Amino acid sequence: MALLAATATAGDWPQLHGPNRDNMSTETGLLKTLPEGGPELIWKYSNCGKGYSMVSVADNRIFLTGDFGSEEKVIALDMEGKLLWETVNGASWTGAYPGSRTVPTYDDGFVLQMNPTGRFGSFDAKTGKERWAVDVHEKFKGRYGIWAMSESIAIDGDLAFCMPGGPEALVVALNKNTGETVWVNSELNEVATYTSPIIVTYKGVRQLIALAQKSVISVDIKTGKLLWSHPHPTRYNQAVNSPMFKDGYVFVTSGHSGGSRLLKIKPDQSGVDEIWYNKAFDNCHGDVLLVGDHLYGSTCRQKKVGFVCAEFLTGKIAQNDPKMRKTSLTYADGMLYCISDQGLLALVETSPGGFKIASTAQLPRENRQLYLTHPVILDGKMYLRYWDNLYVYKLSR
Repeated sequence: MALLAATATAGDWPQLHGPNRDNMSTETGLLKTLPEGGPELIWKYSNCGKGYSMVSVADNRIFLTGDFGSEEKVIALDMEGKLLWETVNGASWTGAYPGSRTVPTYDDGFVLQMNPTGRFGSFDAKTGKERWAVDVHEKFKGRYGIWAMSESIAIDGDLAFCMPGGPEALVVALNKNTGETVWVNSELNEVATYTSPIIVTYKGVRQLIALAQKSVISVDIKTGKLLWSHPHPTRYNQAVNSPMFKDGYVFVTSGHSGGSRLLKIKPDQSGVDEIWYNKAFDNCHGDVLLVGDHLYGSTCRQKKVGFVCAEFLTGKIAQNDPKMRKTSLTYADGMLYCISDQGLLALVETSPGGFKIASTAQLPRENRQLYLTHPVILDGKMYLRYWDNLYVYKLSR
């Protein structure tokens, strides 16, 4: 079982990749082909600030983040795109690929968000008033890479988790209501990556699974003790996608030829066995989805491979399309919604061992920025962030 937001209402999308952090929407009754010219635009909000943050949706509000000059802000909109509030959460990111990164996590009437330099704050979802804030980078002497901190906060019960990185605190748990430190794990000295963790229960053990600079790790939720780790080296610290869990198997993938691997947790939680490794399946940041017994996602540096369908239990590539590259995706109503970094939307039909493009449409490109944000499908609509714009499209039939 993957992480469930503690108090989200059914039908909400309260955190990164939805209630289960699996990027799989339960929506039905959606388009099977795209209309000429693309899906109907319902509304657009054009003051999101610079950034790549996806949206979360809960309590009849839409939450996202954006950079405005020297400040990063958490933003709340109503369901028609009207601004409800915006609140500063520290400094903006001005280094490589400037702009906001993380998705606000909604829980029990509050949204929690960490900015690119490690300011971790909790805000009232109705008003935006700050409840507490902790600079985890400063407090725990964290270490992150050239693209800043990009972790979207995971919550389990009263605990909120983050990965400052470095020798003093690879993973920490804070009390979600106060920001006070509950436990710190410093068993491994690795730099924080750009990925966000998942929380699962396997053989009765509740555990946080995440990617660090060189390893896949699992930490006991209650104690903070390291349960297991396994090597997964990355170039340029390039690990962006969250791990995937199914029936004791853990799948991870990294770009820049980091490749993908499948692990199986030992029943006694003492470690993992590596089932397979495939260097050619090197997803950068668009996510990889499991539909049935096959994985779907694009490659990064393996230009001759492109978009891939691979067997989950073997890693064998069953089908690929070199023309589909650098794709961000989500899944709903039997279809993959794939968006290239150039803004080409492809509606893709999956089948056991393969896929077929049903239709495509070019989305607006109002500047030279890339489409890097994953779409969110909820309530018959697709929510898509593109730099300082939020587009909401009609997908219901």
